[in-house]
Amino acid sequence: MSEASNQLYEIRDDRFRFLVFGTETLVEHYCDCRWAEGPVWFEDLDCLIWSDIPNQRMLRLLPDGHVSLFRTTDFVNGNTRDRQGRIVSCEHGGRRVIRTEYDGTITVIADRHDGRRLNSPNDVVVKSDGSIWFTDPSYGIQSNYEGYRAKPEQPTCNVYRVDPTTGDVGMMANDFRMPNGLAFSPDESKLYVADSGATHFPDGPHHIRAFDVGADGKLSGGHVLYTTDIGVPDGFRVDVDGNIWTSAGDGIHCVAADGALLGKIRIPQVVANLTFGGPRRNRLFIAATKSLYSVYVGAAGVQRP
Repeated sequence: MSEASNQLYEIRDDRFRFLVFGTETLVEHYCDCRWAEGPVWFEDLDCLIWSDIPNQRMLRLLPDGHVSLFRTTDFVNGNTRDRQGRIVSCEHGGRRVIRTEYDGTITVIADRHDGRRLNSPNDVVVKSDGSIWFTDPSYGIQSNYEGYRAKPEQPTCNVYRVDPTTGDVGMMANDFRMPNGLAFSPDESKLYVADSGATHFPDGPHHIRAFDVGADGKLSGGHVLYTTDIGVPDGFRVDVDGNIWTSAGDGIHCVAADGALLGKIRIPQVVANLTFGGPRRNRLFIAATKSLYSVYVGAAGVQRP
């Protein structure tokens, strides 16, 4: 475990001064990943689980700081928990969204739409009504590094919703280059979705869009809320006050609900994803390239469990 605190924050708005602590340090818990992703907090077990996609494994950080293998995977990327506490994962290798049951068995939640295989599900979130929302860019089928190289069967890269009652997979938005991280606002009236198309397209997007969520679950709007100035937004989380904490090329950007950049937490590696954890949900766990970091902040994550 190592610590570093020099020039940790970049203040862009005075509101950010109440969301970070000048005496806090960035802690590196682990540094042997190839591409760290998908951190998810288990409050009931007091541990964090995250993905190391190219190494085809999920790792677990225990309270004493020890890191162990949680399980091997078929290129799992993003993870979350459903309202029953089960882990829901996006699997590049199987091109599917899966759920790990209490006994360790795997249930396939979604692997096709309109009879065709999905591209490579990337990130996932569960709404309070039990519906499962996920993004499906083509990162996992572009090479054999994060999945298996294959031709896409879907004509576009989309955002999907799995109905909690029927299990039907519905396409909710299809006007993305590379839909990536996603999260709901605290009242679930808005869905935020990142588009990281600039990773592979010179003129591609590097922004987060905001959609209005209707009573029937349908999306409308979709305006660009925030554009990163360095790198692309990948995974992100929302705090109880509606601020978005997003990954970027130079660290974590904290963005107000109106799209204003409040400030940055500088991380020495490119950040892929993050989550709130700890007993008070005020500790940011950060998956950044080869490492897992954490830092305490003056905000609490909205997502439960």
